[in-house]
Amino acid sequence: MEIGYARVSTQDQHPALHLDALHAAGCAKVFVEQASGAQRDRPPLQAALDDARPGNILVVWKLDRLARSLKQLIETIERLATRDIGFRSLTEAIETTTAGGRLVFHIFASLAEFERAIIRERTRVGLDAARARAAKARLADPTLAVEDVA
Repeated sequence: MEIGYARVSTQDQHPALHLDALHAAGCAKVFVEQASGAQRDRPPLQAALDDARPGNILVVWKLDRLARSLKQLIETIERLATRDIGFRSLTEAIETTTAGGRLVFHIFASLAEFERAIIRERTRVGLDAARARAAKARLADPTLAVEDVA
């Protein structure tokens, strides 16, 4: 049996795209969540994991719907594997029930983690540059308030 898990990050988003894809993929049950992937406590995900039995496959629309970090993703997939439960991601066409699928999973998981690290790095560099501009402006004109130079 295939069990679907759909997650969107905010209450403003709707999981219709995910649900359509999971039902089309043949998922008998689908658990839906509206929460940030960064949260560790996600009751619908836990319910899907608890509901899965040996031989089942947990299906998601995309890898980042299951976890936001490589560590969390690998831990979840390993936890499934120890219970003889497979994993499938529809968008990336990954299925961990084969050796090749497990290899592709690890490659894609690494790339997803790399992408998030690049985003964090760009954000940090942008914030550092803004702070440096503000400090330079305050040195040039000490009467400026922080809000005037931001």
